[in-house]
Amino acid sequence: MSDAAAAVRSAVGAVVDPELRRPLSELGMLRDITVDGDVASVGIALTIVGCPAADRIARDVTDAAASVDGIAHVELALGVMTPDERRELTELLRDGRAARAMPFGPESLTRVIAVTSGKGGVGKSTLTANLAVALAARGLSVGLIDADVHGFSIPGLLGLVDAEGRTQRPTRIDALIVPPIAYDVKVVSIGMFLREGEEGSAVAWRGPMLHRTVQQFLTDVFFGDLDILLLDMPPGTGDVAISVGQLLPHAEVLVVTTPQAAASDVAIRSGIVARQTGQRVAGVVENMAAFTLPDGTTVDIFGSGGGMAVADALSDSGTPVPLLASIPLSPALRADADAGIPVVVAHPEDSAAAAIADLAANLAVQPRGLAGRSLPLSLR
Repeated sequence: MSDAAAAVRSAVGAVVDPELRRPLSELGMLRDITVDGDVASVGIALTIVGCPAADRIARDVTDAAASVDGIAHVELALGVMTPDERRELTELLRDGRAARAMPFGPESLTRVIAVTSGKGGVGKSTLTANLAVALAARGLSVGLIDADVHGFSIPGLLGLVDAEGRTQRPTRIDALIVPPIAYDVKVVSIGMFLREGEEGSAVAWRGPMLHRTVQQFLTDVFFGDLDILLLDMPPGTGDVAISVGQLLPHAEVLVVTTPQAAASDVAIRSGIVARQTGQRVAGVVENMAAFTLPDGTTVDIFGSGGGMAVADALSDSGTPVPLLASIPLSPALRADADAGIPVVVAHPEDSAAAAIADLAANLAVQPRGLAGRSLPLSLR
């Protein structure tokens, strides 16, 4: 191989796959690369036919090859991996784990945080979506599972639904599911698996199907190495809450309520059920709290004190539960959610966005609990 071809291979190999977040050379996607004069011919094998990242990869590879000194033109040939190559790729991505093995067990260093609420309508999903984006903006690797199967809304909140109502779908590499990425957050939701034209239909499933869906999200979706995995839980203490308690008994729980007593009284129950499955209540978030008008007047539409009441009720002498944040009611938060743009991105100066950013900063510096986890140490 000539020096020029080697330089092009090095530049192209460093291009990162936008879905798998690894260099093309590491993923085995490079093919023949030759240089004739000032023309570089570059071959790339995509993971699957119709790869949704094909255009992005083609553009990045072309730019990388063209950046090499002496290269004026790039001829790009896109192919597709063979079944054996895809099998090798999935084995590489699993990093020695068996297919459908749980990557987020007690030995994992990924913090798993289930965001729960006692009842619907408290803004839990909007908060979770914004919190995920705010954590990713702090440089953390973040995954988000929309576990609210019957009331899924995360794809819309993160702009993964187009103007025609079509939801962006994951990429399937054999049995491995690669989730879409929005605002640097890897996202999966049941809404991404509904057939074309069924995006607006209802999911009417009972306990066993719900359990299997959550389990598959945890085992079959390739999130890679995560710092934090958030789960947007359905309201209440039903089948999904029980399944998550069984599958992730070491998870932390964030309880969301409004200041209203009707919401806070019910929110306490979600924290109690979490503890019954062994999970730890990391804290309480009060949403739709009082906001301040331009003239300085404070308006508390939903009353006050609900968040602290939940924190106090879930605390005891051995395990105090803090009120981690009070998110003020915000028109920008609502409008940006409807537009599919997180308020922490669209209007970071908004009071609600600032409160969510502070919550993310608080959670980001909390250490991972290592109790009950086996550490990769050996004695010599």
